[in-house]
Amino acid sequence: MKPLLSEIRRNKLLWLLVFAPALCVAHRIAPEKHTLLFVLSVLAITPLAALLSLATESVASRTGDSIGGLINATLGNLTELLIALAALNAGQYMLVKASIVGAIVTNTLFMLGTSMLLGGLKHRLQSYNTTNARLQTAMLLLATVALLIPSAIAVSDKGAFSRIGSTLSLGLAVLLFVAYGLSMLFSMKTHREFFRSAGEDHVDEPLLPLAAALVTLAGVTVLIALVSEIFVDSVQQAAVSFGMTPAFVGFIVVPLVGGAAEMASSFSAARKNRLDLSMGIAMGSATQIALFVAPFLVFASYLIGPQPMDFQFWPGAVVMILIATVTASSVLGSGKSAWFVGIQLLMVYAIFAMTFYLLPP
Repeated sequence: MKPLLSEIRRNKLLWLLVFAPALCVAHRIAPEKHTLLFVLSVLAITPLAALLSLATESVASRTGDSIGGLINATLGNLTELLIALAALNAGQYMLVKASIVGAIVTNTLFMLGTSMLLGGLKHRLQSYNTTNARLQTAMLLLATVALLIPSAIAVSDKGAFSRIGSTLSLGLAVLLFVAYGLSMLFSMKTHREFFRSAGEDHVDEPLLPLAAALVTLAGVTVLIALVSEIFVDSVQQAAVSFGMTPAFVGFIVVPLVGGAAEMASSFSAARKNRLDLSMGIAMGSATQIALFVAPFLVFASYLIGPQPMDFQFWPGAVVMILIATVTASSVLGSGKSAWFVGIQLLMVYAIFAMTFYLLPP
C-alpha cells in the first residue's frame, strides 16, 4: 500500500479524507445538526470520489480508451447509485428522480462541456470518434422516450396511469436493461473495430498496482455508502438553511457531489488530449444512468423502498433530458472539438441550474 500512501501525501485534495472520520464522529455526537453534517458530507465525499477515481484509473490504464471509459463510468457511478439507494430506502422518491435527471444532464452538459473546455484551452483542436458519440446520444434519446411515455400518460389521464403506471414502468425498465446490454455487445464485441479511438494505443503507467487498486475500490465503496446515508439524511434540512429548493439539491448538488470521481477522470483525460476517453466517461456515464441505474432503482424500490417507484417524471425534467441530448448530438457530429464547444454545453447547463435555483419549493 506504499504507492497509495505516497499518492495521498502528494495529492492535497486527498488530505480532505480526514473529514470522513470527522463526519462519523459528528453524526454520533450531534445527529440533529443537519447543516454541519451536510457540509462535512460534501467535504468527505469529494476526496473519497477522487480516491475512487485514482483506483479506477489504475485499473482502466490496463485497457484501451473504450473499455477504460466504461470502467471509469461504471465505478464512478457507484457514488451516485449509493446515494440514490439511500434516498430510496428513506422514501425520498422526488430526490431520487431529481438526482437521476440531474446526473444525466450534468454528465451530458457539465462534465462533457468542462472537459472540452479544459482540453481545448491546452490543445487548439482535439479529435474524437464520432461513431461512439452518435451511439451514446442515440441511446440517451431512447431513454428519453421511455421516460416521456409514462409522464405523458400521467399528465393526460391520471386514472389510467394509477392503474398501469407501476406495470408500465417495470416493463420499460426491462426494455432499457435489454437495450443497454445489447449496446455493450455491439460496441465491445460484434463491432468493436468501429469504436477504436486515437488514444487506443496510448497506455498510461498505472498509478497504483492492481491489488492496491482493487483493495482501494472495495474500501472506498464501503465508506461512500456510509457517507451517502448521512448525506441523504441531512441534505433536505440543510437545503433550507442555504436557501436551496429540493429540486435544486436533487438536480444540481447531488449529481455534482456524486459525480466528482468521474469528473476528475474526465477532466484529466481531456487535458492529456485523450478526448475519446473523456467522452467515454461523460457520455458513457449518462447513458449508463439512463439505461441501467434508473431501471435498477425501479427494481430496487420493490425490495427496499416503502412502495414501488415508477417512471413518472415531471414534464420539465423529461424536456431537459431531451434538450441536453439534442444539444450534445448537435455539437458532437463533427469529430473535432475546441474550447468554445465546451462553452456552448456549459451555457445550456447554466440555464437549467439558474432555473432550478429560482423555482419555488
